[in-house]
Amino acid sequence: MLDLIKAIGLGLIVILPLANPLTTVVLFLGLSGQMNSATRNQIANKTSLYVFIILMVAWYAGQLVMDTFGISIPGLRIAGGLIVAFIGFRMLFPQPEEDQSREVLIKAVKETEASKTSIAFVPLAMPSTAGPGTIAMLISSASTLRHANEFPAWVILVAPPLIFLLVAIIAWVCLRSTDKIMRLIGKSGIDAISRLMGFLLVCMGVQFIINGVLEIVASIR
Repeated sequence: MLDLIKAIGLGLIVILPLANPLTTVVLFLGLSGQMNSATRNQIANKTSLYVFIILMVAWYAGQLVMDTFGISIPGLRIAGGLIVAFIGFRMLFPQPEEDQSREVLIKAVKETEASKTSIAFVPLAMPSTAGPGTIAMLISSASTLRHANEFPAWVILVAPPLIFLLVAIIAWVCLRSTDKIMRLIGKSGIDAISRLMGFLLVCMGVQFIINGVLEIVASIR
């Protein structure tokens, strides 16, 4: 049992700084400014579930999936960077509100609601919480620990799902706390956070792309 507790503790120490749920909370604040409480809670539930699934897939089948589709870690970083930068641009330069007819307005509302529920996977679960760095670390750790003798075999089998579950729960608790933050900072504060996070996301996306390109260049040498 002590070995299991030690393994879980080490796993959380390694994963949480990479996942950084607090950054996801700030991003969620910027994306959910116009949502009601029920929608935000629904997205928080979905995001935590997606985080758990992504971590499980990365640990147990990450290398197989990437080898099957010919995806490299640099490719994963570049793709994630493009997605993050695109979302950042949309947050930094939101579309202006215009007068619309009733039919167009209803259609726009439906499209907006659909887009709200889609942010649970991208960008909140991936790449904000379970990003390329986290996935790369899990894939490399999975191949290393399965051949290591530091922990008993049953610990290596049981610990990863428990670690991923705890990470998902921590992310869920952080995201569910955004309602209180929303009430404190108000609409103007949300708008400011949204634009600030848009700029930071563009920077993060560009940095993801740079890291991917540098890894490709280093592998060629």
